[in-house]
Amino acid sequence: MTIPQESWTLALADFLRSQSQIQALMLDPKAQRMSVATLGKPDMRYLERQLLETLANVEQYASQSVHSIGVLVRTVEGKVFLEKPSCPTAPRFWTWRQLPWPQPQAQAQPHEWVLMAWLAGLCGLFGLLGVSTALFPQLPTWVRPAAYFLAMALGGWDAFMDVLQKLPKGQFDIHFLMLAVAIGASAIGAIGEGALLLFLFSFSGALEHFALFRTHKEIKSLFKMTPKEVLLLDPLGPLGVEKRVPVESIQVGDVLVVKPGDLFALDAEVIWGSTAADEATLTGEAHPIAKQVGDTVFAGTINLWGSVQVRVLRPMAESALQKIIRLIQQAQHLKAPSQRFTDRFGTHYTLLILGLTTLLFVFWWQVMGVLPFANGPLGYSAFYRAMTFLVVASPCALVLSVPSAILAAIAWGATRGILFRGGAAIEKLSEIDVAALDKTGTLTTGELEVERVESFPEGQEAQVLQIAYAIEQHAQHPLARAIVAHGKKIGLTAEKVQNVKSMTGLGIQADYAGARCLLGRRELLDMGPLQPWATQIPEPPAAYCEVWVLQGQLLGRILLKDQIRDQSRPVLETLRRMGIRTLMLTGDHRQSAEAVGRQLGISEIRAHLKPEDKVAVIQDLTRAGYRVAMVGDGVNDAPSLAASYVAVGMGARGSDAALEQSDVVLMHDRIDHFLDALNLSRRATRIIHQNISISLITLVFMGLASLSGKIPISLGVVAHEGSTALVCLNSLRLLRKGKGKERERKGKERERKRPRGTRAP
Repeated sequence: MTIPQESWTLALADFLRSQSQIQALMLDPKAQRMSVATLGKPDMRYLERQLLETLANVEQYASQSVHSIGVLVRTVEGKVFLEKPSCPTAPRFWTWRQLPWPQPQAQAQPHEWVLMAWLAGLCGLFGLLGVSTALFPQLPTWVRPAAYFLAMALGGWDAFMDVLQKLPKGQFDIHFLMLAVAIGASAIGAIGEGALLLFLFSFSGALEHFALFRTHKEIKSLFKMTPKEVLLLDPLGPLGVEKRVPVESIQVGDVLVVKPGDLFALDAEVIWGSTAADEATLTGEAHPIAKQVGDTVFAGTINLWGSVQVRVLRPMAESALQKIIRLIQQAQHLKAPSQRFTDRFGTHYTLLILGLTTLLFVFWWQVMGVLPFANGPLGYSAFYRAMTFLVVASPCALVLSVPSAILAAIAWGATRGILFRGGAAIEKLSEIDVAALDKTGTLTTGELEVERVESFPEGQEAQVLQIAYAIEQHAQHPLARAIVAHGKKIGLTAEKVQNVKSMTGLGIQADYAGARCLLGRRELLDMGPLQPWATQIPEPPAAYCEVWVLQGQLLGRILLKDQIRDQSRPVLETLRRMGIRTLMLTGDHRQSAEAVGRQLGISEIRAHLKPEDKVAVIQDLTRAGYRVAMVGDGVNDAPSLAASYVAVGMGARGSDAALEQSDVVLMHDRIDHFLDALNLSRRATRIIHQNISISLITLVFMGLASLSGKIPISLGVVAHEGSTALVCLNSLRLLRKGKGKERERKGKERERKRPRGTRAP
């Protein structure tokens, strides 16, 4: 391992960020020493395992940059230090603990399953050749055993290489068991059965690697969606000059030019031009999303047809795409409860089965009087029976039953903007019976929009909006952002204002067109001759906000509203049909909350809640026996997310505090993805239960049957390896979920865009 190297540094930085108890890392390449600075007493075995898993996936960091990794990197006398930002006194409380130096591991080839499939195919071919020799008695007698021997060599090659690595370390696994059985079967003359065993074992191994290849292919496609270079609109050069620069050199606020067909490299806001973006890679959205001035574009999505200029909103490390990548990397290391159960079938189980096989051999031979190595009057030999038991007792299918389904579910969700933070989140989400949803930012967009402009008397609405647009350019609050975004959308020009001053608690004042203007709350009407208007003009309807504009004899207001998501009502209706109780939690006043509730058709509303009140609601439901999924996005939702059975965060605009507590993250704020996540988790859980049932039933039934001594080893081989192949194929069904519908939607979209009078090729 060469240190420092950008990809290794990024991998270690990601490991450091993901572990709350680690504050710093020190690497000494010359002495091959690695130490971590910790607070408290962490589980060092867990940290070592997590570190090795992170470094095993180091190629995923190749497209990223060291410049924005969120940790401090320095080199002192050849030693590399990575530290989380902290106060100067923090290092005094650190305890340095040494970790084993990570040994380089052979990286699996992207298409390893292809080699394994060839080996399995050749194994089957030579096995058939061995069987067919019975039809040609004129062939030399050595042809049959030679064909079977070649079949066993090809079918057992991968298992042999695995055993060669693990046996010197005292590690015994399924590969060792299979080789032992194949060699044992050959020793008693059942060479054909040994070849059949290794053919089916190598075939199921190729199938397993193909399943993993498919899931990792889905995930790794995300890592390649960031271009290495971008077109920067040079602020220092002549007007309109573009220059190509590395993406890691881009700062927040830089203006980029994105041509048709190019990828958006970072999260940004369109400031000139219009286009449409293909966001299917991040959100699963089948049709193009129109992008106008003021709209946000996301890193990793494709600019379809228009050349646009965009202003960078976030550094690369904080983009929506990088959030997805980091969360996926964490998710692959977090195991489901059922997966932790199957993990127990490792070295200890292998040794137990080997010991039990030996005892059964002795029992059949010494107690039952069965011949040890030759078939006799009592049927198969004791050794033959022991080998049959060894085959059927190997838990290949059980070991694969959970991780294959979990990885497939994570991969399917990741490519559609649904991020499960580990297998436990998938299983727990399928068990919920209550969905508690925050209002602002979850059921609504969380972004105010201008609904209408009023002037008193009527007829001066355009002037009211023009004044507000010019002044609000100098403010940063949500109302100002909404007015500015609306002005940009309709093409207003930002005219100059002077002497801008904030009026605490009331609004803002400025000189516009030579006259003093006031802009802000209704209370501004009480400050001068317009006071009589304050009582004559009614309050805005519930769920509306108002911004008043005063200039001389001009009086007007702008009404804004937090827009309800289009998908919210259908989602709530579907949840109710699924038997899931829904309720809305909000800090808004009851009148505003009930107005939204009426539009959504949700009757159970808890309004005017502080963060601790939301937690109390979740805890009350939990004590009543409900499993609650909390869906939220803000800092004030973080405590209730932490208190819930399953925490679901809205990822694009969600606060870091909310996302930190989330078990499931819905990128790009699509509430309908909550339904997709729920359906996927239920389907994945069903498949996990099916896999475990198939595995256990086969293992127990065939294990008991083999004790009778009447089961031929060939039947045991078919049952064992058949269940393994079936488990892998069953898990792969998750990757196909929804693809037919998605293709159908894309086909309809193409038909809609095709000019009339033309036909599809």
